[in-house]
Amino acid sequence: MMSQGRTILIIDDNPGDIRLTEEILKSSKFDSKLVAILNGDNAIAYLNKALENKTLPNLIILDLNLPRMNGIEVLEIIKSDSVLKLLPVVILTSSEADYDIQKSYQNHANLYLTKPVDFDEYFKVVTNIEKFWFSIAKLPY
Repeated sequence: MMSQGRTILIIDDNPGDIRLTEEILKSSKFDSKLVAILNGDNAIAYLNKALENKTLPNLIILDLNLPRMNGIEVLEIIKSDSVLKLLPVVILTSSEADYDIQKSYQNHANLYLTKPVDFDEYFKVVTNIEKFWFSIAKLPY
């Protein structure tokens, strides 16, 4: 069964990765809307407004290397809120550092993935994230 009208929030300061993710999602069987935010401060502001308006995304894809507020700080804020903490957060970042992996899971990331540099691998990763969260996993919203 196809899910309609799912929203994915991507928080990433790399416009190239955002555009690539958007193109991949356009070609998928899911009707996913992508909302892109380029830094941590704006991401938290967006989520607070979405909370007020009851328009929360269904999934968050979060990079760790962000300006103004890094991804771990964003994750801490999301997972400390009684409602936002229910949103699945997938860390998709270039970092393979053990510290970043540990900190992400300590702050309740739902999944940690390293961004592939190869286009075909990146395509598979994004497609599989969407497929898993929107057709296999049961989500609270």
